[in-house]
Amino acid sequence: MANINFETKLSQIKSWTILKLPENASAQLPSRGMTMVSGTINDVPFSAVLEPDGKYGPGLKPSHWFKPDEQLLNQVAAKLGDTVQVSLQPTKNWVEPPVPEDVKKALATSSQAAALWKDITPLARWDWVRWVRAVKTPETRAKHIEVLLDKLNKGDRRPCCFNRNLCSEPYVSHNWVLLEPQAS
Repeated sequence: MANINFETKLSQIKSWTILKLPENASAQLPSRGMTMVSGTINDVPFSAVLEPDGKYGPGLKPSHWFKPDEQLLNQVAAKLGDTVQVSLQPTKNWVEPPVPEDVKKALATSSQAAALWKDITPLARWDWVRWVRAVKTPETRAKHIEVLLDKLNKGDRRPCCFNRNLCSEPYVSHNWVLLEPQAS
C-alpha cells in the first residue's frame, strides 16, 4: 500500500493534544476501526494506534485520530495549533496496549485467563482493553472486567458484541463519538 500523505493541524480536546486525520486520508485506511500505522510526522518516525472517531453511517464523514505523547511532540518540534506534515501507512506490527491496573489485578487472579491473555495477539488485547475502558461508570467497568475474566477462562479470545468503529476513549468522547476539537 502506498503512503498516505497529508497535513493537519494539531488540535485540543479537553487537556489532550490530538492529531486527527483529514477525512480523505482516513478513507484510504483499510479499516474504519482501530488501525496500527507507522510513518513520519515532520520527517520524524513514529508508530501509533489510530482510534476511530466513532462517526459512521449515511451522510457522516468518519476519520481517525491519536494522541501523540510529549516526547513525539518535542521530537517533531510541534505544539497545539501547529500544522504538521504526516506520511503513514498501515502495519501489521501491533504495539502492546497499556493494560490498566484493574485488568492486571483481575488477570493475576486466574492463571488460565493470564495464560490465554499472553497467547492472544496484541490486536486482541487492544480489543479487550478498549472494551473495558469504553464505559461510563465504575460499576459497568467492574462488570466488564468480570466478564473479561470469565470469557478468557472459557477460552474466548475477543470480546463479543463490541463495535470496533466507535471511539472507546471516554475522556475525549461522548456516546462513543470523538468530541469536537477546541479552537486553538
